[in-house]
Amino acid sequence: MATEATVADVDDPIAYFLDDQRYHGKSERTLEAYERVLREFETFVDGEFSIAELEAASRRECMAWVHSLRGRYESSTVATYASYLNRFYDYMNRIGAFDDNPMALVMEEMSESIDSNPTRRDISVAEMRSFVESIAHPLERAMVVTLLKTGMRVGELCNLDLRDLFLEVDELEFGWDARVELDHRQSSLFVSAAPSRGEALNDEKRTASNKRKRDTVVPVDGELRTALLEWLAIRPDPVSPADPLFVDTRNSWGQRVKPSDVRYVVEKHGREHGWYRTGGGTTENVTPHYFRHFFTTHLRDRTGDRGIVQYLRGDVASDVIDTYTHDWGDRVRATYLDHIYSIVE
Repeated sequence: MATEATVADVDDPIAYFLDDQRYHGKSERTLEAYERVLREFETFVDGEFSIAELEAASRRECMAWVHSLRGRYESSTVATYASYLNRFYDYMNRIGAFDDNPMALVMEEMSESIDSNPTRRDISVAEMRSFVESIAHPLERAMVVTLLKTGMRVGELCNLDLRDLFLEVDELEFGWDARVELDHRQSSLFVSAAPSRGEALNDEKRTASNKRKRDTVVPVDGELRTALLEWLAIRPDPVSPADPLFVDTRNSWGQRVKPSDVRYVVEKHGREHGWYRTGGGTTENVTPHYFRHFFTTHLRDRTGDRGIVQYLRGDVASDVIDTYTHDWGDRVRATYLDHIYSIVE
């Protein structure tokens, strides 16, 4: 089995990785793309650094390879190729074939650089507060506040089930059982890495994928708690046995909201606020993904702790996330609650 792999078992790590990915159901087209990029990296480190064994490559060789891609490819393509190499090393590390993942820190730095894109629209906390205040519908308001307060992706928001939320609900006439991962973590949200588009989770086939490297527990502050309780007070009975947290209140009554639903809501209010126009592009238009950028920029600047922000975003390396997971109750929650911005008047 792959989980019992050792370095001695793996004569050709790339071929081994591709075989495992094939067993996991990856398409031949995807596998061809992985192999092309991984073989290019293998040739690069051998030719430039005389490193014949991929396990021997370090962070510096990985950085040099990424640098060699710039100028030849668009930045989005560079990021995609880097993610292929990161997935390869992360997988080989997880199954015990390699001792570590030299791409982990490289990916963290690349993520930071991308999310700090200075060409994006610059919106202050005060301006965002005015935007949130203009949203009256409890569902729309709860979704927007959740995105702004957690930095999660739109697909991750849609995949939330009621069990992923742990709140004290004295104000309501009903309660629910939160998942065991939230025991002793009151006022928190669990964002899973598991949901994949087309696969069933909690007895429901999902229409969106979560892209987190690891499961994440995100604190719920007072403003988000209020927005969620106001939504739960009017939330229709869900159609799905998975008991989605956010369900439609219009044409698809009671069904889990889809990413397109969330994007429509943000676009509608963005247009009303002058933050969205047809043809405006990512540098001008405010979208759900912009909220993730807003969260990253403002919380990082307030805390001065990039690691905690990346933990909350769900995109840090395993060695870093283990540190924050172990210290969640003290460091992450306290730092978050002390520094999270206010977006409600």
